[in-house]
Amino acid sequence: MRLSPAALAVALAALSVSTSLHSQRADTEIDPRSMALLRQGQAAAAAGNLEGATDLIETALAVDPRNRAGFVTLAGVATRQGLPGKAIRLYREALLIEPNDTAALRGQGEALVAKGAMGPARENLDRIKTLCGKKACPDATSLTATIAKGPPPAAEPATKVPEKPDSDAK
Repeated sequence: MRLSPAALAVALAALSVSTSLHSQRADTEIDPRSMALLRQGQAAAAAGNLEGATDLIETALAVDPRNRAGFVTLAGVATRQGLPGKAIRLYREALLIEPNDTAALRGQGEALVAKGAMGPARENLDRIKTLCGKKACPDATSLTATIAKGPPPAAEPATKVPEKPDSDAK
């Protein structure tokens, strides 16, 4: 009798867990509505409508937040808009879903270079090379070229800050 309430509680917990797990979709199944919105967003981005593409892809991600391709595409749009910080965050979201996505690692590395963060970009490159192994890897080649080119002049940190304003410039 003393064990009946404990046994009943364990049985109910097991039943509720198995019921909730049974109704979930597999991680690889992305909602078809999300994929349709993503395709529309990709078409808008290809046509140069970056604001419309952002809206469509964000809607696709609201429909199914596991849509890794949506995060990667939205990060690419953010890069085209000159928003490397936003792109880095979006690539990070894609990498949370699939940590071994070389395209997301490359994109994030390129965005890091645009922000002037060369160390983390090199870490991404090393990870891509590890994932690719000995076979040829276009993502590694592309990121290597971006790192070699370096950050844009606006992203480079200042080497010397003037101590006081120039008094002759009045």
